Amino acid sequence: MSKPVVTLASGNAHKYEEFESMLGMPLHSLKDVPGCPDFVEDGDSFEANALIKARGLRDFIGGWALADDSGLAVDVLDGAPGIHSARFAGEHGNDAANNQLLLEKLEGAGDRTARFVCVLALCGPDGEEWVIRGECVGQIAHVASGEAGFGYDPLFHPEGHNKSFAELGADLKHKISHRSVALEKLLAHPDQPLARFL
Repeated sequence: MSKPVVTLASGNAHKYEEFESMLGMPLHSLKDVPGCPDFVEDGDSFEANALIKARGLRDFIGGWALADDSGLAVDVLDGAPGIHSARFAGEHGNDAANNQLLLEKLEGAGDRTARFVCVLALCGPDGEEWVIRGECVGQIAHVASGEAGFGYDPLFHPEGHNKSFAELGADLKHKISHRSVALEKLLAHPDQPLARFL
């Protein structure tokens, strides 16, 4: 009997590659699910939005679904941009505009502490649900640096490092990122929810 496969509730190639690499198991993505509807992420937290996507995909495919909701939370901005990270400056996914607005809002700020947050939601066809949160704490730089990564990576210097996520290289970033922390927690969960797929 073949093992079930988890479908990731994302068509983002960067995210898909990171998840498959860090989990060490094959995944499907939304590209493998023709006709899948868009799930309206209208929750008020990372947890709520991750569950909206995972539950919606599970119900649509009748199988296992994994979703994440992630973003940047800046302490002095009361957690903003938070769940609005991808559209902080208005246009969804405009990294340059989002980074510029963040720098403007932090101009003159003494405290530049921030954390990347990733919440994973794994939902099964029989109503199984796990919600896991991972964080990576660091500082927002005054100037962007590095060509790799995406989103706020060029501005975020993780704790203990003097380079941005966009400069550290994929291998090191994957070891310390918010997504890595969340995935490690999911892999180490006492329920062992991923054991059936490995």
